[in-house]
Amino acid sequence: MAAWDDTRAPALELIDDCVHCGFCLPTCPTYVLWGEEMDSPRGRIVLMKQGHEAISAPLVEHLDRCLGCMACVTACPSGVKYDLLLEDARAQVERNFDRPPLERLQRRLVFELFTRPGRLRAVAPAAAVAHRLGLPRLARRPRLRRLVPRLAALAAVTPDVPLRRALGRLPSRYEARGERRGTVALLQGCVQRVFFAHVNDATARVLAAEGFEVHVPRLPRCCGALPLHAGADPQARALAKETIARLERYDRVVVNAAGCGSAMKDYGHVLRDEPAWAERAERFSERVQDATELLAAAGPPRAARRPVAMRVAYHDACHLAHAQGVRAQPRELLRGVPALELVEPAEWELCCGSAGIYNLVKPEPAAELGERKARNLLATGADAVVAANPGCALQITAHSERLGRPLPVYHPMELLARSLDDDR
Repeated sequence: MAAWDDTRAPALELIDDCVHCGFCLPTCPTYVLWGEEMDSPRGRIVLMKQGHEAISAPLVEHLDRCLGCMACVTACPSGVKYDLLLEDARAQVERNFDRPPLERLQRRLVFELFTRPGRLRAVAPAAAVAHRLGLPRLARRPRLRRLVPRLAALAAVTPDVPLRRALGRLPSRYEARGERRGTVALLQGCVQRVFFAHVNDATARVLAAEGFEVHVPRLPRCCGALPLHAGADPQARALAKETIARLERYDRVVVNAAGCGSAMKDYGHVLRDEPAWAERAERFSERVQDATELLAAAGPPRAARRPVAMRVAYHDACHLAHAQGVRAQPRELLRGVPALELVEPAEWELCCGSAGIYNLVKPEPAAELGERKARNLLATGADAVVAANPGCALQITAHSERLGRPLPVYHPMELLARSLDDDR
């Protein structure tokens, strides 16, 4: 029976850092759902150690059930680097375990579509037609979710985006207002640039209003976050290298999608065993900042903030809060908007169930978590939700609609941009 190979197997010294104290258990979404030890972080770490001897189907299943949300990293008092262990373990699985053909095909199709903006633009008209026909609403019905769970999961989170927005292009540069503070590159992303281009535009406008010259290069097409977090190591490495080569000339690289920021800050680990890239990757990752990190570090806003009368619930995207440790900065910026009331939902640390491609390959637990998150957000009585990741936005939208109480979801940069506009 196969075991982990010699290419970056989960390090035993990192595995042995876990003392099995259990602080991670209440923050782990799958343990909260099922109470199963092997579906907890410490249980999966035991399995990673077993993988050095043999890879079994149950081992793979329990690793696959992990959302990779990294709430356990935040909770762990011993500093266990579960994120690095999981990344290496998943790459080992994809190299050394023979998945069923349909599963392999689905994963390949997901990566070949969602990491390529050109292909996403090509399917945007079909997504628009699907919404006109009400297919996403049908896909959220329990019976259809039971019959064709993966297809229903994809249909349920299909974004409802005007074609003009999906097919449009942003300016390549936004001029800084007033005295220039610096020049930054904004990563457009793959899903983000097609279905959330308005978020990219809002981000660039806010940064420009605060004195930054913002460059919006067409390339790279994708930072590699989706394949990286799912173990598709060759594709993740190739996209990481392309991203570094395209953007390393800039002093700072700004990102507004939590999963992308997490991946780009991890490039040093991704390329650590490639002599031609390891140092470049480390230097590049040091230049990457979430848009809210950059603005909070820049100090008091230069541009006047106008009132935005709204009560919003702040949702912590896992790859922003847990993987990057960015929680205070977006809240600080939002609290600086007059008349904007910020409220906190219960169970902030639990994932919404989106988690990269998780809601497509594990639709049942993803739906349980999506509904749980939507109920917690609705319980705040908020008018809307603020979330800094496209997957979270789609998941929360789908499940609040399924509960019959649709909640609009905004990116923090959208509300900051709204506070600058005269014609809101």
